[in-house]
Amino acid sequence: MFELLSADRRRTPPRGATPLLISTAAHLIVLVILLAIPLVYVSTELPPVPDVLAFVVSAAPPPPPPPPPPAPASSTTPQKPSAARTVPATAVQSAPVKAPTEIAAERIVEAGSDQGVPGGVEGGVPGGVIGGVLGGLVGAPLPAPPPPAPPTVERAPVRIGGALTAPALLERVDPVYPPIAVQARVQGVVILEAVVDSSGRVEDVRVLRSIRLLDAAAMEAVRKWRYSPLFLNGTAERFVLTVTVSFRLST
Repeated sequence: MFELLSADRRRTPPRGATPLLISTAAHLIVLVILLAIPLVYVSTELPPVPDVLAFVVSAAPPPPPPPPPPAPASSTTPQKPSAARTVPATAVQSAPVKAPTEIAAERIVEAGSDQGVPGGVEGGVPGGVIGGVLGGLVGAPLPAPPPPAPPTVERAPVRIGGALTAPALLERVDPVYPPIAVQARVQGVVILEAVVDSSGRVEDVRVLRSIRLLDAAAMEAVRKWRYSPLFLNGTAERFVLTVTVSFRLST
C-alpha cells in the first residue's frame, strides 16, 4: 500500500507558478471592478459643482466739484445812469429874508438871579424849560396825560312795584275804539308794559295780555301818555310800569 502511495506521488507531475499568478490577477481584477462600480454611481449622482465667479467692485468716481458762486450783479451788469429829474419851477416866490445886522450871544440867566426870560413862568427854576409848569423839576419828564374817562353805561330802567310807587300820570290819552272791533262787538282789557324815559315820556310799549283787534289802538294811546319824572337820590331815572287799557261798548 505504501508503495502504491509513494509510487503515485512520484508519478504526479509538479505544478508550476503560472496558474497561481493568473488566479491572483483575476481575483484582483474582479476586486477592482467591484470597488469601481459604486464610485461610478456615486459620481453620477453628485450635483455639478458651480463655477466660482469673481466680481471686482471698482471704486466710485469722486463727486464733481461744486460750481463757482455767481458773480455779484453789480460787477457784471452795468448800471444805467439815472436821468436827472427836472423840477418844474413854481410861480410862488418866497419873500426874501433880511440878514441880521449883528449876532448877539444868547442870554444866560445865572442861578439866584431875579431876572426872567421871555416865555418863562413866574417863580420858575433857573435852567428849566421855557413855558414849563411852576414847581417842576429841571430835566424831569413831562407828566403822562390822564387816562380817558370810562364810557358811561346806560342804566337799566327801574321797575315800579313794592315800596316804589309810580309817578303821577300828567297826561292820559284815551284810545280810539277800532270800527272793526265795534262791529264784531269785541271788548275787554289790554295789559301793557311801558318804558318811560327820565323826562316822563313813554319810549317803548309791549303787550302782556292781548286782544287782537284792540292791541294796536291801546299801544298807540299809551305812547302819548306823559308822567312826572322819577327821581332817585336826586337823579332822574327811567322806569318801567304796567298799565291797563279798557275797552267797553255802550249798550
